[in-house]
Order: sequence, then C-alpha cells, then structure tokens
Amino acid sequence: MTLHYGSLYWPATRPNTPAYPALEGSAACKALIVGGGMTGILCGHLLARNGIDAIVIDRGKIASGSSSANTGLLQYANDTPLTELSRQIGEREAVAFYRECKQAVERLCLTAEALPRDVGVKRRSSLYFASVEADVQKLRDEYELLDRHDFGVEWWDGNRIEREFPFRKPAAIVTHGDGEINPYFFVTALAEDAAAHGLVIHEHTPMLSVAGEKGKFVVETGSGTIETEHLIYAVGYTPEEAGNEWVKAKLTRSYVIATEPLPSLAGWHGRYLLWETARPYLYIRTTPDNRIIAGGLDEPIRRPVMTKSELGQRSRRLLAELKRLFPGWEKELAVAYEWCGTFGESEDGLPWLGEDPLRPGRYCALGYGGNGTVYSAIASRIILDSVLGRKGGSAAARAVRLDR
Repeated sequence: MTLHYGSLYWPATRPNTPAYPALEGSAACKALIVGGGMTGILCGHLLARNGIDAIVIDRGKIASGSSSANTGLLQYANDTPLTELSRQIGEREAVAFYRECKQAVERLCLTAEALPRDVGVKRRSSLYFASVEADVQKLRDEYELLDRHDFGVEWWDGNRIEREFPFRKPAAIVTHGDGEINPYFFVTALAEDAAAHGLVIHEHTPMLSVAGEKGKFVVETGSGTIETEHLIYAVGYTPEEAGNEWVKAKLTRSYVIATEPLPSLAGWHGRYLLWETARPYLYIRTTPDNRIIAGGLDEPIRRPVMTKSELGQRSRRLLAELKRLFPGWEKELAVAYEWCGTFGESEDGLPWLGEDPLRPGRYCALGYGGNGTVYSAIASRIILDSVLGRKGGSAAARAVRLDR
C-alpha cells in the first residue's frame, strides 16, 4: 500500500543508507519483528541491546514507509488531552500514562544522543496555543490538571505570547521535556547500531503466512522460512497485516511542507515546537539548517493524494498559515519539499501495544496517534518485558491493552 506521495525532505538528508539482504533459506530466532520502520527498529534495537536473538523483516527498505514522512516532533502531550483521557480511563491511569510518555521522550533523546551519528535530536519545549478565544477555558483546565500533577508547565497569556513570538494568540500552555529529531536518519542509524549488536535485518522480505503457536511460529516469506518463539507486528499504518480483531484503526491523511532555509530564525523563542487546540491542528517545528516544517489539514481518507495539483493546493494553504504567523518572513518563505502521508489513529486516542490476549506469543506494536514515535518507545519496553517473561503492571501497559 502507498503510504505517502510527494517530495520527502528527510530521505534527502541521508541519500545513501546501508542495505540489508533479503532472506534466503531458513532462519530461527527468539523474537521476529515484522516491520522495519520506527517501531520495529526501536523494538529490535532494545531486544538486541539486551542480548535477545531477534530478526527484523520488511517487505521494502528500512524506514521507507511512514517513518520517511514523519515530522519528527517528540512530545509527551497527546492528541487526547489529559483532561479528556482522565474522563476515559480515570485520572490516576491517565496521569501515569502521560508520565510514561514523558519518560519515553527522555529515553528517545538519550538513545539518539548515544548513537555514533548525528541524527538531529534536540531537546525542545512546546507552545500549545488556543486557536480561538472560545478554547481558552478548556486549555486552562488542561493546564491546571498538568500543573496539579507536577508536569512543570507554564501558562502564557496573549501578552506573553506576543512578547516572545511575532504573533498573538489568546493563551497557551508551555510544556518542557519535549524534543525533535530527524526520524529517517534516526531509524537508519539505529538499525546500524542494532545490527552491530546482533540484530539481523532482512529487507525485501515480506511475511506471507504464519503457522504454529507461541513457542514455535513458522513464518513463510516466499524465499525462506523463519522459526520464532515470539512474533511482533510493527506494521505501521497497514493494520490488516497484524490480523488482530481488536485493532479498529481510523486511517487518515495529513499534509506537510518543508521550506527553503531561512537566513535567520531570530524571533522564534527557543525554537519551540508549535501546535494548537483546533482539530485538525497545525503543527510546526524548525530544522538545524533553518527550515520550517509545517503539517496539518488532516482528512479522513486513507490513501494519500496522488497528483501534484492536489498536493500543491494543500501546500499553499500551509504556507499561507506560516505567513500569517510569521509576517516578517513572508518574502523568504517558500516551499522546498511537500508531501502527503497516511496517518493512523484509534477511537480512544491510545495505541495498541502488547500481547494479543487471544493469540499468545503474538504482539502488537501499533503506535497510532499524534505521538507515534513516543508510543513506539513505550512499545519497545513493553515487548522487551514480555519476551523476558517480566510481568509488567505499568499504567502504560494497562491503558493500551488490546481488549480495552
């Protein structure tokens, strides 16, 4: 399935990535991961680093799916606000889940910083602003709940926003402990490091069928077979490949532009990540070479647009939004890259992570939602514990249980 269309920025930052051979013949491992994107490689890396014999297979190339179209924002705040999530699953569990997300951002930054290659990781704060005056009260409620549970947030009124940025909004929450990354460089560099620590990676190796049960699955790939004790589905935005009845995903499409580099980003306070209360929302970040990446305009259609004219219409709208926020840069702002990508969400805003209660030994690592990379990091920890036989009882594991 096509997951993106257009000119992608991130692969252009690393055009010559390592290649991995397709599987030929038979192989065996303790854990087999299906999918070589952000989630699959994070899982494989953590398993390999803990001495677990693991294999990753991908029907294409590593990081060639939605990881290439990822915008690389690392934020612990969810598309589902903490106030709303508290109503869904209870305040105690919701707060613990948010804490798990914040810890996952920190782990991602530490992992990226430890790699031998520079993958563009930067620690950032985020400005979450009210799109309209009517959103201020619900934003204030969100701030008070985050503040009550010591998330270290700040409340900015319109005057403070206007002092720090070239635009004014009614109010905003500032969160700290977030980050940004080059997702394509990160996944490909992480795969290199994992392979150096024993992870076996096979590109151009699809999973065609599965037989057996926990302790001994046999996966047919067309050019060989793999025996494994544990089978992990990190199949991204193709949930049907997981064959799990619990997974009822809402697949949509989102649009992104990356501008030409600007001479200066002076006036962008702390290079904060920007997003808003409107749904669908605009999300904006900077890059190390002074580009601006802006995304949004989500549409409830699974397949990306497939013509330049359709894509160009949305790109012009995103560029217009940037010019409204940063009027002083209007003449310099120009689109260099533009793309449309498939994006997955769940009905309750939570990902599907962990062992399938009806199919022992099979695990879902489906980080659906605006925090996909953060959820991927949580998935890798849950799956490591499961493969090692640890009985995890974290709020994260309970919140994302498959039969919720």
